[in-house]
Amino acid sequence: MEKVSILHLITAAKNASPFDVNMAFDAGFDKIMPYTHVELEEVAGLAQDAIFSRSPSGIKREAIFVGGRDIDLTMDMLEAAQRAMFPPFQFSVFADPSGAFTTAAAMLAKVDFHLKRHFQTSLSGKKVAVFGATGPVGGCVAVIAAKQGAQVELVAHSSMEAARNRAQSYNQRYGTSIGYVDGMDEAAKQAVLDKADIALCTAAAGVRVITAAQIAHSRSLKVIADVNAVAPTGAEGVDVMADGVAIAATDVIGIGALAIGNLKYATQHNLLKQMLATDKPLYLEFMAAFEMAQNLAGA
Repeated sequence: MEKVSILHLITAAKNASPFDVNMAFDAGFDKIMPYTHVELEEVAGLAQDAIFSRSPSGIKREAIFVGGRDIDLTMDMLEAAQRAMFPPFQFSVFADPSGAFTTAAAMLAKVDFHLKRHFQTSLSGKKVAVFGATGPVGGCVAVIAAKQGAQVELVAHSSMEAARNRAQSYNQRYGTSIGYVDGMDEAAKQAVLDKADIALCTAAAGVRVITAAQIAHSRSLKVIADVNAVAPTGAEGVDVMADGVAIAATDVIGIGALAIGNLKYATQHNLLKQMLATDKPLYLEFMAAFEMAQNLAGA
């Protein structure tokens, strides 16, 4: 008789995410076991407890999902779990802190799709401005964009030092060349938009970072994507349902939060199903999520 499938949900946070629990059930996992307040040094022990309690065939029906909020800590946990396993005692690990990896992947996959569809070009060489870049989605989307060859700048909202430190941290860890720029007042933001090809709005819910007038003033902007579905949206004039719709009185293509969210949902769902279906261990993080989102965006 086939073993039940089990997803071990590990997070440093106080609570496991109900979103992730629901997604795992809907993807087909029979059981979801949450482990909260997990510290990095505990991950290897948890992974080994899971692998040594089943035969190699039974292990294929297990996986680890790493949640939380800190993208660097989540990556550390994924790597710790991977190092703790060895053939044939291995199973898949999927990291997605607060949905940041799949959200960022979906956001950039939509941008990439509409660059190709409307402008017959790609992310490579494009100037990308990330607003709200000190949050997990902003940081993750900056790293993915940089790895696609874009010239990425984190737009400082309240502190140049914070933006500089975050950019340096990403560059050191992920081998990128992300920059940072002043965006702490309206004139500074306009200067950023006047040079950018793409603006990514990843600020907190209900925070407007770009106005319609600023968008209309720019002659370089091609695409704006916004993950904020709570009024006021992050980018004025970008409807939450927009999926490649020109912003009023401009040639700029808008991508709204619900269009991104639908692709994020599909990306996470398919990655969870992929872990259940494979006979070989998968180690899934933001680049795997981006590859999946690209495939789904063009489907």
